[in-house]
Amino acid sequence: MFVETTICREPAAPVDTAAAYAWVYFCEENLSGPGKAGIKKMPLSYQEFKEQASLLCGIDLSLYKSQQLDRRIKSLMNLWQVKDYDEYLQVLKTDPQRFQIFLKKLTINVSEFFRNPECYFYLWEKVIPELLQKNPNPKIWSAGCATGAEPYSVAIILKELQALYSAEILATDVDGQVLKRAREGVYGLNEVKSLPQELLERYFREEKGYYHLSPEIKKRVNFQRHNLLLDPFPTGLDLILCRNVVIYFAEEAKSDLYQKFYGSLRDGGYLLVGGTEPLLGYKQLGFETVRYSFYKKRTAGAL
Repeated sequence: MFVETTICREPAAPVDTAAAYAWVYFCEENLSGPGKAGIKKMPLSYQEFKEQASLLCGIDLSLYKSQQLDRRIKSLMNLWQVKDYDEYLQVLKTDPQRFQIFLKKLTINVSEFFRNPECYFYLWEKVIPELLQKNPNPKIWSAGCATGAEPYSVAIILKELQALYSAEILATDVDGQVLKRAREGVYGLNEVKSLPQELLERYFREEKGYYHLSPEIKKRVNFQRHNLLLDPFPTGLDLILCRNVVIYFAEEAKSDLYQKFYGSLRDGGYLLVGGTEPLLGYKQLGFETVRYSFYKKRTAGAL
């Protein structure tokens, strides 16, 4: 499996690594020791808070768009009636529930089956059949997959094309909690509303207002925790989907991600991005545009 050598795998035991790291960090910073007695700490500045919060979360907050990030951080500060950044950091270190809320606030998890259906029909009718002709065992990566609707949508298309068992589908996200929900494969009506009715009936079981995905589809998607800003990227890919994720990143981080996506794709591979995330410098990166939101990696001879 291509993913085993290129992505950091999750621990075998269900460990809340973020909470564990937060507790270690708290102990290191707050336990008394030689030289600490009598020293009065200066109040944390906003920049210092972001730096220490980055360590807690394992996410470099300096790579996020500043206005959006500032708004989210300060909205929780107001909601929790935190008086300063020292208290804010202390809350994140000592309250696992609020730490998870903070993390979710930073990592937006909007997910829906066949979101923007025309993109999925283009995948179904044009992109995936073309990839299957060149490589009967395509490797696909859904980067920033949230609760799994995107990679599962691709798996459904592959099943319809009778190629589900020949493809490898990797789905990653930085948030371990949403990955847990993705593996469960249970969705509300709003998350499946864009699916064609025949696919909804074929691949879901409705129970008490919730839609349970077919086990056959679920077991064909490999979910792993992965930080787009820090972790190595898989290689030899035929298709990458990364939609409505990089919009939250600063321009420097975006440029770095797109270069890494390019390096991860085979010649002729496709990158699908969100409708509000056009690659303005796609030619310089080595892509050609084939349709709105779809970019194709040019072969070496065409560069």
